[in-house]
Amino acid sequence: MSSTQKDTVKVDLRGRQVNVPQGGLYDRYRMDPDLDAIARDPRVSGVDFFRKLPKTKVDSPIGPTITPNFYYTISTARLTMLAPSRAIRARLPEELSPLEMGTALGLVSVMFFRYDVCDIDFYTEAAVGIAVKPARHGKLGFFDLVSGLKNEHLHSYVLSLPVSSEIAQVRGHYGYGFPKWVTDLDVDADHHRTTARVANDTGGVDLSLLANTPAQRAYPSGERVGSLTSYTTIDGAWHSTLNQTNVLSAGTTRRTSGIALQLGEGRMSDDLRSLKPKRAIQFDVMTEGQAALHMPVPISIQSRGK
Repeated sequence: MSSTQKDTVKVDLRGRQVNVPQGGLYDRYRMDPDLDAIARDPRVSGVDFFRKLPKTKVDSPIGPTITPNFYYTISTARLTMLAPSRAIRARLPEELSPLEMGTALGLVSVMFFRYDVCDIDFYTEAAVGIAVKPARHGKLGFFDLVSGLKNEHLHSYVLSLPVSSEIAQVRGHYGYGFPKWVTDLDVDADHHRTTARVANDTGGVDLSLLANTPAQRAYPSGERVGSLTSYTTIDGAWHSTLNQTNVLSAGTTRRTSGIALQLGEGRMSDDLRSLKPKRAIQFDVMTEGQAALHMPVPISIQSRGK
């Protein structure tokens, strides 16, 4: 038996078999963790944020589960770009409207995530997303734009969402409706450098990022809590998914000239090219944070043409 087989166990997610680390958080707790034990992990700065978020048992397309999914130690990077509204609308379902600057430009982003300690164990993730107006929000686009650029309360439609682990792919695709697949994916963000590399099917570069990390500011737990609402369809019905982020150390820069974003060959780079981004306007990096990802809930969305 190989070392990989020895170190993993199979779990069933409503008929879908995935491997998870033996003795890892999912193997031990199945989404219902002992927060006191988590707090003793030297990689986790604290768990007070999670003690105020009760978990609930729910049924889902991946079987019975417990929500929200807790992420105890994470780092993220987000490069926001301007893109023509026409190109954005060509990739958006008709029920969603882009968040725009004027009438000709919208916001798109490339995002990278590293989850060092979480309920479904370590994994990395990347995304190509479109900033959208909140469903049934009306026409307060300017305020949505300001909030979005502050990285506080974002609403998004995701085109690509590769991940590095099986359980993240199965849960994300079948449970949440996200366009997820498994690939080699490296993400690292410290106080000096931020790097990411997403591999394509042949092992080459799909998309990569190399940049200096913006100066970081530390925040007490609970002082700066942002949210990301994502819209997906599950079995033909629209759902919204809330992700709450507890920011512990983060920084932003508008100086994007030194950021190296490489588009290679693959699904992510194809999706980004289709949006025809014009220029980068903001780079956000959170070198330390925490998150709570809730299960999707049904939502009524009216077509933008009506």
